[in-house]
Amino acid sequence: MPDTLAPRAIIGVMTPAMNTVVQPELESLRPAGVTNQMQRFRLGGDRISEDFIGEAEKLMDCHPRSIAVGLTTDAGPGGVARLADLCNELEKKLGIPVCNASIATQQGLRTLGAQRVAVLTPFNDEVNEVVRANIEAGGFEVVAIDGTKAPSLPAICETSVETLRELTQRLAESDCDAIAQVGTALPMAALVEELEEKTGKPIVACNIAVYRDTLRAAGISDAVSGFGRLMRQP
Repeated sequence: MPDTLAPRAIIGVMTPAMNTVVQPELESLRPAGVTNQMQRFRLGGDRISEDFIGEAEKLMDCHPRSIAVGLTTDAGPGGVARLADLCNELEKKLGIPVCNASIATQQGLRTLGAQRVAVLTPFNDEVNEVVRANIEAGGFEVVAIDGTKAPSLPAICETSVETLRELTQRLAESDCDAIAQVGTALPMAALVEELEEKTGKPIVACNIAVYRDTLRAAGISDAVSGFGRLMRQP
């Protein structure tokens, strides 16, 4: 028998323990007949998180069809590749698709045909150069990058929508094909439709990108309106 509240699919969602943005943003993207079931992990250690695998195994008790990892690691040297390796390990262990926000953001840019990219981050100029290197390693040209310069990880969740609007509009003035937003604690999803209309540029917000990929991996291809071009793609 199918799950009463999730006759189409249960989606597992994992996010760092201090992140208060991933859960409500992904809930706002949820199609009818799908539920999101949360599990949190702590950041730290050589493997990004020492409890990541164990927490994911607990999440399997509710039988998700696929898992979204609401984390970007673009701020660390080689971070995108390290997160991809960890998610590939988890995927093999659990036997279901595991999508992460760093890789999903790059896949979203490819889906929209973007090559020249402007990047919005929660970081300072020094860290942004690491973000630039990670995105360019994915095959893109970063033509502009700017960040909110949040002083701590919890402070990223407190970023104002006015700050995000201002930075996005500034980045849109560059000669970019699209704007990519990294940092899953930046509350960006609800602004994407508005800012795409204002700037004329497609925007790949990392939480939207990872949820879209996770739905597609679960066989759910709904076009969800109100969240920009990427979420309307089949």
